[in-house]
Amino acid sequence: MPKNIVLTLTGRDKIGIVDHVTNVILKRKGNVGASRMSRLGGEFAMLMLVAVPDDEFANLDQDFKKLREEEYQVTLLQTEDDSKKYAGWLPYEIEVTGADHEGIIHKISHHLAAQGINIENMDTSSTPAPMSGTPLFMMKGMVVVPPQLNFHKWSDALEEIGDKLNVSVKIGMVK
Repeated sequence: MPKNIVLTLTGRDKIGIVDHVTNVILKRKGNVGASRMSRLGGEFAMLMLVAVPDDEFANLDQDFKKLREEEYQVTLLQTEDDSKKYAGWLPYEIEVTGADHEGIIHKISHHLAAQGINIENMDTSSTPAPMSGTPLFMMKGMVVVPPQLNFHKWSDALEEIGDKLNVSVKIGMVK
């Protein structure tokens, strides 16, 4: 039975790093189920869910020795299937846009956590506005909400937080 592993890698950005990592996984008869990769500043960050056969797991860790020697941080964390943990919870998309400033992510995520809402994924970015160059913030994510939680109560409160932060908050059911 295959082991599911969350692989993370961070380090300086260089051409070929994704090729190297996926070659190691393929060599160990592994498969990438899901991944996220991004260049942040001059660094590269990779997050993957990988399935490898039981008998290849120990060797997989050893195969990343060369990258560790090149000062990459590589972690392999065995995970369990928790697909039933949020069974019956309701999925929503959240989009936040507006002028970038400190505290937006914290205030939004704090409210969600206080309501018992789980963030499944979240992407954020800041880009200069076309005409003025003012930094514009954008956040898109998906959350799962306990079925007993009143939609209007948590979503209206989240929109109020957006108003205080001077950002637009849009919430929609995932279809």
